[in-house]
Amino acid sequence: MYVVSEALAEEVTGFHVHRGALASLHRRPLPPVEDVLADARSVLVLEEVVDHTNVGAIFRSGAALGFDAVLVAPRCADPLYRRAIKVSMGAVFTTPWTRLPDWYDALPALSSAGFTTVALTLADDAVPIEDAVAGVDRLALVLGSQGHGLSERWEQSADRRATIPMSAGIDSLNVAAATAVACYVAARR
Repeated sequence: MYVVSEALAEEVTGFHVHRGALASLHRRPLPPVEDVLADARSVLVLEEVVDHTNVGAIFRSGAALGFDAVLVAPRCADPLYRRAIKVSMGAVFTTPWTRLPDWYDALPALSSAGFTTVALTLADDAVPIEDAVAGVDRLALVLGSQGHGLSERWEQSADRRATIPMSAGIDSLNVAAATAVACYVAARR
């Protein structure tokens, strides 16, 4: 442990460390997807969610509402980034998660592993989330980026497409808010 002045800590890190504590750790290798899914019944699958705040909030909602694991696509924000950790209230340390090594066939692979993949989307054939998750035993809830949503590949390769019905001319929620709503509904299936 090193004790340094606030000025030196700021010089070393490049930003004001308001709490005065820093750590540098060696990361363990991420577990294989199969290990993360082994005992899971409900998982969140993130594609290109690049905002660390949204990633942290998604982990927090998933953990709070009984989801067992999170899978992140290669271009998602790092769940271990300090902002994601803070917003998740530490859920990134208690929720099993890993990065998907294969983006292209990720959803068909989840289906083959016994999960029903349900993509949150505004697609014309999307049904209300309550209907999409009804009767599903092992659920993989698929979420896309804040801006453009899911890629066409993931939207089309999902087993089901779901939406959260909106009113007052609003078409969608922020991805973190949508996750909380969808997790709440899915937890009651």
